[in-house]
Amino acid sequence: MIKWYEEKIIPVNIETIWTLFELENIQRIMPNVIENKVLEKKEGVVGSTYQQKYKEGKRVETYIVEDLEYENTPDKKHSKSGFTLAKAFEIEVAFTLIKLSENETKFIYQGQNKGVNFLGKVLLKLGGEKNNNKVVMDFMELVEKEALKEAKK
Repeated sequence: MIKWYEEKIIPVNIETIWTLFELENIQRIMPNVIENKVLEKKEGVVGSTYQQKYKEGKRVETYIVEDLEYENTPDKKHSKSGFTLAKAFEIEVAFTLIKLSENETKFIYQGQNKGVNFLGKVLLKLGGEKNNNKVVMDFMELVEKEALKEAKK
């Protein structure tokens, strides 16, 4: 199993950054998600499900994402979701935004990727934490870049 926890201070208002995590904007920060279709929307968000299609190279994976945790207050925004990818990996990701000031937000990205069968476990070992860390850091940089772009509008 690979776990990660990273923090970054972004010099942008919390509400501006949070809009990037809305369904209609998600491709700005997750460009490989080529389709995101609501299957069931629950009151309070938790338990809602979505069908996502993710493209890597020429391969497209389809999987169901479920919202596991959700918080939306003026000073803290939090979303945690989970999905099984290619019948080989159980993945959970959480995004937390904490308001530090009107124009400064702490962004926390954490998660885990667990191999659920022999193939998944082997692939995680081969991919390694170094590769996973690069993916995590690239994602955090993209969120910051898009937040700064959004703030200038």
